[in-house]
Amino acid sequence: MRVSVIGCGHLGIPHAVAMAELGHEVIGVDVDQNRVDRLNAGECPIYETGLPELLTRHTGSGRLRFTTDIREAAAFAELHFIGVGTPIDRDGRSYDTAQVYGAIRQLAPHLDRPCTIVGNSTVTVGTTTQVTALAQRLAPAGEQVDVVWNPEFLREGHAVEDTLHPDRLIAGVTTAEGEKAIRAVYAGIIDAGVPIFVTDPQTAELAKGAANTFLGLKISYINAVADMCEAAGGDVSQIVDILGIDPRIGAGGMRPGIGYGGGCLPKDVRAFTASAQQLGADQAATLLRAAEEINENRINVALGLITRALGEHPIKGTRITVWGAAFKPGTNDVRESPALALCQTLQQAGGIVTVHDPQAVPTAMVRNPELDYTDDLADSLDGAELVVLATEWSEYRQADAQLLVDRPANPLLVDCRTTLDPEPWRSAGWTVHQLGRPGK
Repeated sequence: MRVSVIGCGHLGIPHAVAMAELGHEVIGVDVDQNRVDRLNAGECPIYETGLPELLTRHTGSGRLRFTTDIREAAAFAELHFIGVGTPIDRDGRSYDTAQVYGAIRQLAPHLDRPCTIVGNSTVTVGTTTQVTALAQRLAPAGEQVDVVWNPEFLREGHAVEDTLHPDRLIAGVTTAEGEKAIRAVYAGIIDAGVPIFVTDPQTAELAKGAANTFLGLKISYINAVADMCEAAGGDVSQIVDILGIDPRIGAGGMRPGIGYGGGCLPKDVRAFTASAQQLGADQAATLLRAAEEINENRINVALGLITRALGEHPIKGTRITVWGAAFKPGTNDVRESPALALCQTLQQAGGIVTVHDPQAVPTAMVRNPELDYTDDLADSLDGAELVVLATEWSEYRQADAQLLVDRPANPLLVDCRTTLDPEPWRSAGWTVHQLGRPGK
């Protein structure tokens, strides 16, 4: 098929590349000419595992190209994916869908033949109905323009893999033609056995918020248990293993730490909470708000652990190396990053902070230029009096013996992601503290 992908950010670029990998002819559309030029040159402006290689392959083959001209996309494609951003609105609770409606207002006047618009962006329930009315009113093709909502379930750091090999597809449709178009564009994925749920648009819209919010609840729950372990002297890692073996629960997504971040979970939990309130589901809203409050307090919890680890030595004046700036491994995204929030808090407390991250130093420097950075892991230890692990990159979990030996004079490590096996570090002379685990 000929498809367009409107919006070339963390969602749109991996989606465009994956559509090309599936065999479609793809045109990506973005308003930023510099970004378009870089993409056409095969240069990827975001970091995602496997993305640079596929981008280079498909821009080189001619199967994938990018433009700022939405009229070109309208003339070219029979199916148009909307992958623009839906950040949290100024009220701090609901989605700002201005970019979605803006994309429709720019695209629809050029749609003069039957086609399908497919929304990938995360939106408030009821958006599909309003987008359909707007698109059909503005498009010369009128009611021959179908709108389907197809929420993505991508994990940042795994976006390409999750698009090519998702665990499920959801299509919120109102017509047989819309369903046919979705089945055609995802034919290779469906034929591989991936289940597709064909629903009404409202169910599709709610499903994305429900999935991310459940993950947020799960993370907040295990963080609350970690706090109880901290108080009682228990070991939260063993509790995760004990709970995770239960097939009704599972250990996936249940890692105690300093909370969730990024461009999806925080806004999705907030917006889903707001939807519960608007729908009059007050008890659901209370439950969801409690999860938010636990997550919002994680930096204070981490600060308390760091303070206890330092003992009588104050944070003020301490040379602190923070490992991690991205909100999670596998991406250079620092939006609502707990790691960066912790860096800021430590600096505000008087700490002398240096930040290391394998991929996110350039993006972190733009967002927080007041911090010092290094992209050399060994150099990050020079002069450090305290090392704080804030993002669970494999580079930190798999630290080789030389790194363990080339350590600060009095090696002190606070693992705020409870991700390390502490024994090799302790055997090498480090003192290790972890959230919800007994310290030594």
